[in-house]
Amino acid sequence: MGYVHDTHMSQFIPPAVIAKTAGTWTPSVASNVAKEARTAGDAAFTLIIPIPIPSNASALKGAKLKSIDVWYKIATGAADDFATVTLNQVALPGDADAPAGEEVTVTLDAAHDSAAERKAVADHKMTVTLSTPVWLNDDDAYFLSLVVDAAANTAFTLYGARANYELRV
Repeated sequence: MGYVHDTHMSQFIPPAVIAKTAGTWTPSVASNVAKEARTAGDAAFTLIIPIPIPSNASALKGAKLKSIDVWYKIATGAADDFATVTLNQVALPGDADAPAGEEVTVTLDAAHDSAAERKAVADHKMTVTLSTPVWLNDDDAYFLSLVVDAAANTAFTLYGARANYELRV
C-alpha cells in the first residue's frame, strides 16, 4: 500500500457552509463567483467558519493545519470594528462530558494585523496562520470565528475561506 505526504493541500470552504449569526444574507452568483452579501445595517455579526479537513487518532497522521485564508469585501462604508479573529479548538469528549474549547494562537498577514486594516473598504484576502501548526486529532474540531461590527452603510460580501494543511496518510 502507498504512502502520501503532501505539504501543499487545501480545502475550500464555500460561503454557504459558514454560519452567520445576524443580518440578512443573500446568496448569489455573479460573474461566475458564488458569494453571500449581507444587507447593510448597523449591527455586529459573527462568522463561524468550520475547518473540514481530515483528522486521525494516530499521532502525526491525517492533516496538519497550517493556515486559513478568508476572502471578503467591505464596500460603501468601513465597519465600525473588526477586532476579533479567533481560531478555536473544541475537544470532543466521551459520553459523560460536554465539549470544551480553547483559543489557538495565530498571527495575521501584514495587511490584516490590525482591526483598522480588516474593517477598511476594500477587497480582502486575510490569512490567519497558526503560530504552531497542529495535527488534527479525531477528538478535536476547529473553527475560525470572526466578529464584525458593521456601520449603518457597511456592505459586507463573503466569498469563502480555504484551509491550508499538510496531509500524511
